[in-house]
Amino acid sequence: MDIRTIHAGDWNAIAALEAAAYTDLGLSENRHVLESRSHATPNLCFVLDTGTELAGYLLALPQPAFRCPDLAMSTHDIERSPNLHLHDLVVAQRFRRRGLATMLVGRLTAAAIDQGYQRISLVAVGGSDAFWSAQGYQPHPEIALPAGYGPTALYMSRPIDDRTMSHA
Repeated sequence: MDIRTIHAGDWNAIAALEAAAYTDLGLSENRHVLESRSHATPNLCFVLDTGTELAGYLLALPQPAFRCPDLAMSTHDIERSPNLHLHDLVVAQRFRRRGLATMLVGRLTAAAIDQGYQRISLVAVGGSDAFWSAQGYQPHPEIALPAGYGPTALYMSRPIDDRTMSHA
């Protein structure tokens, strides 16, 4: 399994993985919006490549802490920020429970450290907050989120530095 940056030919598979993961939750974004998430930081967006198919992907972009992108809007005019927002992580159903999501998070954390980010944030949806807590992310229930993320969505974040690498 190879973790690599996204290539132009990956977007059909990424859109299919995204739709499979989020359509039933009412959180699916259109392909154009998904692609826009990677434009600001293509070196911080990754796929899991089996050699014959994509098993998953991760999209991250700079975003001021305690704010998150609108799910219906394309991302333009990205602000430089010491906070990196992990916008989306999906592993295909048949590849789950193999530690692949943790591997993607580890790759993102290493790249974020290399590029000088100080914090990674995300919005946990669909009951994923337990996974993120196990990865060292702390909940911030006081942060109001746009309705598009769903009623159980939870903003979470963690500081990063060389010492946190072993926990990612």
